[in-house]
Amino acid sequence: MLKRIFFICLLCWFCAGLATAQDQAGTGKTLIWGRGNDSVTLDPAFAADGESNKVIINIFEGLVRYKDNTSDIEPALALSWENKSEGKEWVFHLRKGVKFHDGTDFNSESVVYSISRQTDPAHPFYRKNFGAAGFVFQYIRKVESLDDYTVKITLEKPFAPFLSNLGMPDAAPIASPEALKKWGDEFGKHPVGTGPFVFEEWIPGDRIILKKNTEYWDNPPKLERLIFKSIPDNKNRLLALKTSAIHGMDGVDPNAVKEIEMEKNLKLIAAPGLNVGYLAMNTEKKPFDRIKVRQAVNYAINKQNLVKLFYKGLAVPAKNPLPPTVWGANEAVEDYEYNPEKARQLLKEEGLEKGFSTTLSVMTSPRPYMPEPEKIARAIKANLAEVGIQAEIITSEWKTYTAKAYNGEHEMCLLGWSGDNGDPDNFLYVLLDQDNTVKPKASNVSFLRHEGLHELLVKAREISDRKERTALYHKAQEIIHEQAPWAPLAHAQRIGVYHKSVQGVVFHPTVSIKFYRLWIE
Repeated sequence: MLKRIFFICLLCWFCAGLATAQDQAGTGKTLIWGRGNDSVTLDPAFAADGESNKVIINIFEGLVRYKDNTSDIEPALALSWENKSEGKEWVFHLRKGVKFHDGTDFNSESVVYSISRQTDPAHPFYRKNFGAAGFVFQYIRKVESLDDYTVKITLEKPFAPFLSNLGMPDAAPIASPEALKKWGDEFGKHPVGTGPFVFEEWIPGDRIILKKNTEYWDNPPKLERLIFKSIPDNKNRLLALKTSAIHGMDGVDPNAVKEIEMEKNLKLIAAPGLNVGYLAMNTEKKPFDRIKVRQAVNYAINKQNLVKLFYKGLAVPAKNPLPPTVWGANEAVEDYEYNPEKARQLLKEEGLEKGFSTTLSVMTSPRPYMPEPEKIARAIKANLAEVGIQAEIITSEWKTYTAKAYNGEHEMCLLGWSGDNGDPDNFLYVLLDQDNTVKPKASNVSFLRHEGLHELLVKAREISDRKERTALYHKAQEIIHEQAPWAPLAHAQRIGVYHKSVQGVVFHPTVSIKFYRLWIE
């Protein structure tokens, strides 16, 4: 009886949603996008999660932005820029005639105010718990207005990823100074930017509604309204799409792909993802302090099988930490083949012919780079057992799991990374440099400390020539491959699905979707 009542309620909810969608979108001017979770904040300074950034990028803009299908930079609120003083000074020439959504002028003072808010402790709206400010604005020494439409940013030292960082939805977008003064710490609930859509309403846990910015400086949106609808359960989200209660969704379960492909009114979109899923070995713990042991683990894992079974083919096996879609990826690196015999031989050379016991830590919830983590862990456990490595699987929920990993409490762990800006530094330095082995917030969870690798990665941060940086990153990946602190597993595709009436979808390798390019036939 309870099941029947639940089904009737669910059906009524979807029917109501369908009616709402049809009423709002009757002219093809409102698009409803289904997603797994609500946003945490709509203040770019505090944002540190994908669901917040998906909305933020439609309300706000930075000085630069990423091109449609790549992480290459193009002008946004800045028309042009110059890099001076051997990379320590950046001069930006701003776009004129742009208005914030509250009607105030965008100019150099607003840029200084927005950036200084996150870099200057003396600023009235500076807070210690900003999300990505320390990363995006790393090494900023001074921000100043040269005239109404010229800004100079001075760095402590050259920092090659700086321009790419300014395209990120975290921290980099420019906020209205007047709105910040009006709302203070409540600005995240009342966001005001210069982007293609204007914030209208947020019903927590349910939906966020944006409306068209009719005065947008670029081509105005074709949609009148954009609604982000939170539907946590993947199956319910897909059901909502099938019944036209929503127009599109992301966070698609790979197991549902065949079902989606059979729906004549739906279109599946898969794009190369800016991510990597990997198994990290803690080099501080025996026997993973030995290179041959780590290499043996690489030979023991059947990556092709993992991609086929658990990613449903919607991924490519990884051989480097750097996705092949990112410039600087070293395709000349020869992957460790699946070769149990080779793995056993390497273990024998280390006096471990009888194998050894260890632990394999894994998160319980799926991630974009790892759709079925516990099943993947069990498959890896079976691979390792074939060569004599007995791995006990230890599971934890996400928050606890990452806290333990960043504190180095694991022996082996499954983890991954979704890139922020398309710069190799965002993968190689962040995930594998010895600077980032500081507990309890280590992003290098292999705790590999290699001075030669460190020198290459630091040098690559301080020169601007891409050809020179590429050569350095190629050498770095050769060292990483030889040292084998990880077993790189897969680069997963980003998967979305939408109704066939939706046109103009630009599914960026990052979390971004440029909704202002969409229309409904």
